[in-house]
Amino acid sequence: VVVVTDAGMPTISDPGYRIVSAAITAGHKVTTAPGPSAVTAALAVSGLPTDRFCFEGFLARKSGERRTQLQQLAAEKRTMVFFEAPHRLAATLSDMAEIFGAQRPAVICRELTKTYEQIVRASLAELASWAQAEVLGEITLVVAGASSAAKLDLSQPADQAQLIELVLNHPLASEERNAAIAAVAKTLNLPKREVYDI
Repeated sequence: VVVVTDAGMPTISDPGYRIVSAAITAGHKVTTAPGPSAVTAALAVSGLPTDRFCFEGFLARKSGERRTQLQQLAAEKRTMVFFEAPHRLAATLSDMAEIFGAQRPAVICRELTKTYEQIVRASLAELASWAQAEVLGEITLVVAGASSAAKLDLSQPADQAQLIELVLNHPLASEERNAAIAAVAKTLNLPKREVYDI
């Protein structure tokens, strides 16, 4: 299935991200054709809201400066996109988890549109742990805005699909679904039973 549009990059500032979220929830691989920018490509496959976003480029190399930048972005409500060097990824994610909140949803897009493309969706804390192993290639990091989790309206099928996607793509999902459900419920401050029922 291919999503195309006559109005620029698909899913960017259009409802197409709901299609991407539903496809991810259904367990399908989602990728993008090579384009002029990793920013929009990463947004398109992230499954995070694309109606409003900001591009922050590379953060400062020095820890103190990076942490200051992140503190200034902690309340940012738009989805944020960053570039990061592989050897600094774990430190950046650890700082983000501490400053933005360990459970904030994020997506690592590695080697987009290339042979070894990898997309990892999880909380900032889980991604920080994942990145402790050697990571190679070009990295684009997509982080949910400060209020993204609170925007879920569980009476809406698209938001239910997004919730299901978070559970299915949670690192604990491959071992125990109930553990993934509990973790997502805690992250989104929702009753576990409600998440389980959906």
